[in-house]
Amino acid sequence: MKHLPFRLELRHPLLIVRFEAEQRILGWSLTKPGFARTRDVVWLEVRDADLGPHVDPLDFVRTKLSAQELDDAAAFMTAREIARHHMAQSRIGTAIVTCVTTVGLTNGEKVGERRGSHDCVAGTINTLVHVSHALSPGAFVESISIATQSRTAAIMDTNKLRDGLTITGTGTDCIIVAAPEIDAPETRAGLHTDLGEAIGAAVYDATYAGAAEWSVELDNH
Repeated sequence: MKHLPFRLELRHPLLIVRFEAEQRILGWSLTKPGFARTRDVVWLEVRDADLGPHVDPLDFVRTKLSAQELDDAAAFMTAREIARHHMAQSRIGTAIVTCVTTVGLTNGEKVGERRGSHDCVAGTINTLVHVSHALSPGAFVESISIATQSRTAAIMDTNKLRDGLTITGTGTDCIIVAAPEIDAPETRAGLHTDLGEAIGAAVYDATYAGAAEWSVELDNH
């Protein structure tokens, strides 16, 4: 990657992405769901013991962020080791898309066929997608759709099964799309556009690498 649009720092138990300027984001993180603005996107590594039945997850993550002066960050929580994150970048035309993700699949589901029990160890896929162009609200939503398609395709292509069913994601996946607020916004981000192709390629490559690594670890245990 010739140029990253952010600084990435591993400060255990946090993986921190910091942008030079505030970005507009769309996603469903605990701390900044929906449309919001931030300079920082953070993964917080947790263990089952951290989140007992009497622990409020939002209070827990806010306390951890505040201790590191990251109160305004958009935050993910993951049981995946944050050192095992994956990153990929795609350039199509003038569009540059960078993806950072952590992939754990022990909490795997097949869409439309929810498991009856959830007695497995927590696992999730937490994905940040940064695009180089400003986005209109509609293009943000379309970008989330492309990122979700790409993440699912990458997971399915690892051919890992759960109870005989192909995994399409996990019950706690989260995606954030971030974009600068400069120039006129892009109004389209479909599969037929340069931006949509770049989103799909970056998310697929990062997610596939993460899922492949997770699968190797699973096979070795």
